[in-house]
Formats: sequence, structure tokens, C-alpha cells
Amino acid sequence: MDKWIWLDMDGTIADLYSVENWLADLIAFDVRPYAIAKPIYNALDILEVLSDLKSIGYKIGIISWGSKANNAEYDIRVEKAKKKWLIENNFDIVLDKIIITPYGICKADTCRQFGKGILVDDEEQNRKAWDLGETIDATQNIIKNLKKLLTY
Repeated sequence: MDKWIWLDMDGTIADLYSVENWLADLIAFDVRPYAIAKPIYNALDILEVLSDLKSIGYKIGIISWGSKANNAEYDIRVEKAKKKWLIENNFDIVLDKIIITPYGICKADTCRQFGKGILVDDEEQNRKAWDLGETIDATQNIIKNLKKLLTY
């Protein structure tokens, strides 16, 4: 079975919470914050470590929630905006899978079909619920923590 590293997006690789009026926009069903969020890390730095991890056998995936709103049309637009963001920031060159799952769904349950993996997420509740292996706290420097996997 493959070894996976699953990256959350908002607050982990995309700086959604620094976008001015992000919450008001989301409440108004506007995808603007997802589209214009800056990457949290220098693209070359994070893409290099992810590429190095792929070279030693890891698969790289995105596991991110859609909106909190129960609005199917908005969730489709959120998913499109997130996928476009990943392409615009060159993450698509290292990704093996992108999953945008409904808000609040247990990420471990969503990823279980892929086997064991490491979750990189800024939300403690998601890390605590992850029963598929290790987690990396994305409120800390994830590049430094991902590089540790290269020394195993």
C-alpha cells in the first residue's frame, strides 16, 4: 500500500485567514478569499520538499473541506476555486490526489480507502480524529517537519 501525505489547504498551505473580509465573503457565498489567498510558504521551498518526498515513495494529496454553508452550488464553486488555486500556485505538479470533501466530514474516513498516511492540518480536531497514522501540526513550520520525513 502507498504511503500518503495529506495536506489541508486553508490555514495550512493557503493563508485564507489573512485575506481581508474573508469571513464576510464566505458568509455571502463569495469564493474570493479562496481565489486570492497567498501561499503560506515560499512556493519553491514547499514544492521542493514535497518533490523530495515523492522521490522516496510518498504520494501527496490534498484533503480540504468545502464551505460551512449547506449550499451545493456554492460548494461546487469553492471546489473549483481551490483547485484553480492549487494549479496557479504549482501544487498540481506534485499532487497525486485532490479531495474537497463536505465541511465537517472526518478527513480520516474520507482518506481511509488510500490506507495509512500523514495528515498535515492546522485544526487540532482534525489531527485528533486522524487514526490513519501520524499528524503534523500546521500551526508550526510544516516544511521543517516534512523535511524530517526525509531522514527516516
